[in-house]
Amino acid sequence: MILEKFYENPETLHVGTEENRCFYMPLDLQEKENARNLSGIDWKFGYFPCVEAVPEFQRKDFDEEQFGRIEVPSCWQMLGFDQKQYTNIRYPFPFDPPYVPDNNPCGAYIKYFDISRSEAKEEQFLYFEGVDSCFYVWINGKFVGYSQVSHSPSEFNITGKTKTGMNKLAVLVLKWCDGSYLEDQDKFRMSGIFRDVHLIFRPKEYVRDFTVTTPVDFAENTAQVEVKLDSVVGEPQVICELWDKDTLLGECEAKDGSAAFTVKDPVLWNAEEPYQYTLKIRTPEEILVQKAGIRTISIKDGVVLINERPVKFKGVNRHDSSPYTGAVVSRVDAMFDLRIMKEANINAIRTSHYPNAPWFPQLCSEYGFYLIAEADMESHGAESVYGGSMDGTFSYFAEDPRFKASIMDRVQRNVIRDKNCSSVIFWSLGNESGYGTNFEEAGRWVKNQDPTRLLHYESVHFEPKGHQKDESMLDVESHMYASTQMIDEYFAQPGEKKPFVQCEFIHAMGNGPGDIEDYMQQVYKYDGFCGGFVWEWCDHATYEGRAENGKEMFHYGGDAGEFPHDGNFCMDGLVYPDRRPHEGLYEWKNAIRPIRAELADRKKGIIRLHNKLDFRNLKDYIYLRYEIKKNGVLMEEGILDELEAEPHGSMDITLKLPAKTEERCYLKLTYYQKAKDKLTQVGHEMGFDQFALSEEKEKEPSFENKGEPLTLTETPEAFCLDNEFLHYEFGKKEGNFIQLERHGEALVTAPVEWNVYRAPTDNDRNIVNVWKEAGYDRSVVKVYGCEAKLRQGIVTITCDFSIAALFIQPFLRLHAVWTINGNGEIRVTVDGKRDTSFPFLPRFGLKFCLPEKQQEVAYFGYGPHESYCDKHQASYMDVFHTTVPELHRDYVRPQENGSHYNCFTMKVGNLTARGRKPFSFNASEYTIEELAAKKHNYELEKAGCVVVCTDYKQSGVGSNSCGPQLLPQYRFDEEGFSWEMLYCFES
Repeated sequence: MILEKFYENPETLHVGTEENRCFYMPLDLQEKENARNLSGIDWKFGYFPCVEAVPEFQRKDFDEEQFGRIEVPSCWQMLGFDQKQYTNIRYPFPFDPPYVPDNNPCGAYIKYFDISRSEAKEEQFLYFEGVDSCFYVWINGKFVGYSQVSHSPSEFNITGKTKTGMNKLAVLVLKWCDGSYLEDQDKFRMSGIFRDVHLIFRPKEYVRDFTVTTPVDFAENTAQVEVKLDSVVGEPQVICELWDKDTLLGECEAKDGSAAFTVKDPVLWNAEEPYQYTLKIRTPEEILVQKAGIRTISIKDGVVLINERPVKFKGVNRHDSSPYTGAVVSRVDAMFDLRIMKEANINAIRTSHYPNAPWFPQLCSEYGFYLIAEADMESHGAESVYGGSMDGTFSYFAEDPRFKASIMDRVQRNVIRDKNCSSVIFWSLGNESGYGTNFEEAGRWVKNQDPTRLLHYESVHFEPKGHQKDESMLDVESHMYASTQMIDEYFAQPGEKKPFVQCEFIHAMGNGPGDIEDYMQQVYKYDGFCGGFVWEWCDHATYEGRAENGKEMFHYGGDAGEFPHDGNFCMDGLVYPDRRPHEGLYEWKNAIRPIRAELADRKKGIIRLHNKLDFRNLKDYIYLRYEIKKNGVLMEEGILDELEAEPHGSMDITLKLPAKTEERCYLKLTYYQKAKDKLTQVGHEMGFDQFALSEEKEKEPSFENKGEPLTLTETPEAFCLDNEFLHYEFGKKEGNFIQLERHGEALVTAPVEWNVYRAPTDNDRNIVNVWKEAGYDRSVVKVYGCEAKLRQGIVTITCDFSIAALFIQPFLRLHAVWTINGNGEIRVTVDGKRDTSFPFLPRFGLKFCLPEKQQEVAYFGYGPHESYCDKHQASYMDVFHTTVPELHRDYVRPQENGSHYNCFTMKVGNLTARGRKPFSFNASEYTIEELAAKKHNYELEKAGCVVVCTDYKQSGVGSNSCGPQLLPQYRFDEEGFSWEMLYCFES
């Protein structure tokens, strides 16, 4: 096939397309859609390696037997054509804009549709919701047009090219075009007709485009619903109606292209109470229906206001993504996402980094989410060219005049499509594309076109050399992964400031994110910090069936053998690819809970409840259940269902609290939904707070001289401790127990080991290289002195040793005293000194390998979710009972997981541990080495034992896979430390 190369010409973006319009489907006078969805399984398809290999398939006489069948919408890579590829930044083709490879894979689609005699009399349009990357269209062999911009609609008037009866639609989709340089988003690269295709019928005269605005007079408590007819075909009479549910509020004829309604005592739209009115635009043969939420958006004194109230965006970044269908998502898929988000207290979404499906903002308006609606624009790969840099080539397209029209087109399509959606609070010019003249002009257009909303663009911080940037059209100071220190510095600066927003933060990759609460403290501290959007909502992966062991296989970058790729950097969501929640979602949920409690007066039992909602009173919406436990035993509980506090207000409740002398006593307040919402139910748990009612003091584990007295013998390699039922051996070279037996049965299946390493988490991806340089992953023990004494049947072993790695000096020097009684209880006291020239440690503790059958677990500490020093917002202090398999968190890429922080006691199988201070532990069916070595969870092989790690301390997990370094307070970096533990093996 010979084509005119529109796909390599940035001056020709669209041929034969209609002007942009807002998204709707027209209705007939009975309010039924006057459109037909052409999607389905009856499309014919041929895949070809390049344009030249494509036959003249658009011709009427083409032999279609060589074509197979395909479902539309779909991505051809998910159906076995071409190659799956995940790349974050680097372009999957040579950087030579506007040109793309000549071997440019193509998909040829054929669809037949019927037109009745009555339909043939109407105007006919083809409406493509989304095609990646560009496409040519023919009807009955006649060329209709060409379009690009993958994630925005393209509409063609096909009137005059169709006939009564059967018609042939032919579409040729190319994998790449000049627009692909501007679609370098961090995702799997998918191709094809991936959103619905509609055949729309319209009368000869109709309203084509319109804009709805809703100014509010707060002093008079009235609002205007204003309709501006932006594009009308012909001169039809236009009648506008405004409805409040089933009540007609007003009706008027549009004069001079506009109409307006006054609404007294309006119910205002917000994400907590997303109330919408219904606007109907009638012409003699057609009706357009638009939901209208009345709300205002403004900034005052550096604070973002909705309806003149300060708001906090507690958001996520969301791609249209499915492990089963790629970029194809249905309304059912989207509703599933939105329901989980609502259940997790999420109130905002950034459509990263392109417009999501055209009906998605409408769902957000209906169900209550604030949107940063982002243009289909990212050219991050310009940084990766040879000799490229963030300060240099990153802004290549922002300054290239050849792409000025392309960037403007993408921004305009984003704004015009979704301009009537109440949920859209921000327009975003795109993502990670540098800054320059092209974006400045696009930004000015947006502010002129829609002054009612805010404009966002994070890449304004990158200014090309020689360019004096203008950022006056941008309304917020947007950053990605700003550190807590940088945020404090921003708000400490004198003078007026723009509102601050983190459009990406707390990178949720693998075991993480940690340090959420540190950011939330700042969100609530600074009025001008309007919130943040977690990167990101879901892991991106492709589902590849089940492995031989029955586990589901999810693949990420590189698994298809592609190049370039960025590994599992796409596995960075709050939920798994199939939307099972990660631990990180529970963390985020409780960090953004609707109530935060404060123990205002311990003596009087006064607890202050702070309403963190922006619009709803607690009354009739939330009730709480309280429980007081001591050592995990319930002492008192009750329900308070008459709460009342205005948004951002507070109220006090009074409870009878136990005496302060009671040890390990905790008050937990759990918040439940009292009234049904659109996506959540009565009784839904919304979050919790917990307070320690007594000071946690160090408590020496009880160790007594009990049991049959021990004997002590010595060999060149070990000290042997024996009585009638015990046999312990302590290795002189190992500085640890190498054998533990009771009644002739092994209590451990391998020597006990000192442990400083963990299977690297995704958020360790940077620091792990430093850890490996320090040798933490291959550490060995050197014992300098070891002696044992027997006194009154108790053995005391004293050991001086260091931990180092091959060709590296010791990084830890330690002195340990072990005391063992006749019951086999082991008390160990360790004093350590760390060489501070080394990096902070992943952890320090003891590792035991227990017999495989010992599966039962109990602990008193933070649970039930995995918890770390910087990741325990979803957990609370209690006594928990579980099993070793249930402790495992099955991240797609295996890594450190399942630890529990701040434990007083732990019991795994027969092994019990207690600490003078709280400690951390985890128990796993997999070794650290196995977790570190395997790329996928389905490849894991069990160790044949239970690996139990008890840690004096483990460093936090943070979010440094893309975010800032782990905060100092969460690093194991003290120079000296002391640790005391008691271990015993029960019969």
